[in-house]
Amino acid sequence: MNFFWKALAVAMIALMGTQAANAQFRFGIKAGLNLNKLHVNDWKNNFNQDNGCGFTGGVMTEFTVPLIGLCFDASLMYTHMSATTTFDNATGQDMGEASSKNFFNIPVNVKYRFGMVPVVKPFIFTGPDFAFKFGGENDVFKTKTFQCAWNIGLGFELFNHLQIAGSYGIGMNNVAKHFVSDDINLTSDFKIKNNYWTITAAYLF
Repeated sequence: MNFFWKALAVAMIALMGTQAANAQFRFGIKAGLNLNKLHVNDWKNNFNQDNGCGFTGGVMTEFTVPLIGLCFDASLMYTHMSATTTFDNATGQDMGEASSKNFFNIPVNVKYRFGMVPVVKPFIFTGPDFAFKFGGENDVFKTKTFQCAWNIGLGFELFNHLQIAGSYGIGMNNVAKHFVSDDINLTSDFKIKNNYWTITAAYLF
């Protein structure tokens, strides 16, 4: 009986070692769009300036654990975002301030891929997105350099290479630094969280 348990333990260790050796690293390119709101029925509205349509592009790497469908991925992305802030001034007039921001984004996700169909493999993923602003601002609306969001998304992989995904980023920190104009001076108690949709396509080699 002791021999049986020893043999089983050796077999399990060997299997784990084989899986670790077969774990896959892949890398590739990734690009997509950032949107304030996702319009499913009318796609033209996704590209309106009022919807804050921006773009993102960069590189991606993925680590896959065989047999169980578990993956981890990380990306380094350049992202350009735009937005319009609307407020009432002291005279009661409705005013708007356009702003744009440039970031280096580092999204890190844990992903579960369903491998039931060889050609099309759906997956779900979640994880943090760390963003570092390096330019693109106006003189009225200032935001912090570091911003963080939590992504929740789903997608599918075609032919083991092309990944199409959509996610919603939930802002985790207050990104407002200050908001100043001739009629408004808000330097405290002014909170903004950056929530956005992201649609991407990635090709992994």
